[in-house]
Amino acid sequence: MTAPALRFDGVAKYYESEGTRVAALDGITLDFAAGRFVALVGRSGCGKSTLLNLAGAMDLPSAGEVWIGGQAASRLSDGQLTALRRHRIGFVFQFFQLMPTLPVVENVELPALLAGLPGAREKALEKLRWVELESLAGRYPHQLSGGQAQRVAIARALVNSPSLLLADEPIGNLDTATGTVVLELLRRAAREQGALVVMATHSHESTQYCDRVVRLRDGHVESAG
Repeated sequence: MTAPALRFDGVAKYYESEGTRVAALDGITLDFAAGRFVALVGRSGCGKSTLLNLAGAMDLPSAGEVWIGGQAASRLSDGQLTALRRHRIGFVFQFFQLMPTLPVVENVELPALLAGLPGAREKALEKLRWVELESLAGRYPHQLSGGQAQRVAIARALVNSPSLLLADEPIGNLDTATGTVVLELLRRAAREQGALVVMATHSHESTQYCDRVVRLRDGHVESAG
């Protein structure tokens, strides 16, 4: 039986606030299959961002275990976690987080260079073609529209062919038409490239593009689609 691309097994995440323990997530058990586009929805503070941080090995659970591609995150060294993020996980953010001093093609190739992969420039141009922005390879981020910048960010996130793509409010800064283009690209990343795409969103309209919707409330799973 094939292991899920991502698994949360009894996961809790606690924080201390003025001497009181606060549960951002409390007893989450979920499986996510490869090649699916999943939406995390819920009010602010429900645990969406915490779940994404744990899924991306940016943080570790207080209890339970997060399994990423069959690897238990809490059992990996710092170096192994860094390698996991560089080779297996792509990130897309609401505010793009492109390097302003680098042209588009260098922004996209940067993760491949950091991972030490051969052919970084060719991989970057391939992904820019995939998002239909190869003609803007020499431009700088300030010369892009918001939609173009987010498409470049998606190309950057996919340059290492990750098995897991995490998107935190990727259309939160875009108009409806531009957001639709971004959602279509994320859906294509799941269907054409076989990545598990997990998106945190406040937009209930965007869930129509997803294969599955996980609703969170106060650190618990309210429904899992």
